[in-house]
Amino acid sequence: MKEKKHILWQLFKATFMLSAFTFGGGFVIVSLMKKKFVEELKWLDEDEMLDITAIAQSSPGPIPINASVILGYRMCGIVGSLVAILGTALPPMIIISLISYFYAQFRSNTVISTALMVMRAGVAAVIFDVVINLAKNVIATKRALYIGLMIAAFIAKVAFGIDAMILILVCLGIGIADLIITLNKNKLEKKEQVKEGVNI
Repeated sequence: MKEKKHILWQLFKATFMLSAFTFGGGFVIVSLMKKKFVEELKWLDEDEMLDITAIAQSSPGPIPINASVILGYRMCGIVGSLVAILGTALPPMIIISLISYFYAQFRSNTVISTALMVMRAGVAAVIFDVVINLAKNVIATKRALYIGLMIAAFIAKVAFGIDAMILILVCLGIGIADLIITLNKNKLEKKEQVKEGVNI
């Protein structure tokens, strides 16, 4: 019981701190989640974090909340999901409430405008780091299909502006088709092996 409470507290504290100091959208916090939960706390491995990222991106709603739901559930079930959601949602809710209250002053303040502009450079670097790590994981599979899909999806998005959701669904469809073909192939191979064994 104490161990579970400790994990829940760590989960809340980690998601709260990550969310409080993350600027630039969902992919930034996913990158920081990887560093925290994979590299530091070792709660997840690389493949699990990659799966969480893919599910969070392809599901409706904000990426950080989606990732928190899965991560929390993975650690402590439904209670873990609720704690992780609370930790992720509280910082932006507090910060945006304050900003909206003082919106006119923020908008006209040159120091804040400059700070926000400078932060974009850091955000771009973090997102670029996420892209490189995800690409490395795909290349590490050594599957020509996955690598080809990644390159094709990138070209489709950058060159033709195809919606990300369409690309994800197409990739999902191709992945399911590939899985079905592989399973059927394995079944046929097993049948052949059984026949050969009977004949011998």
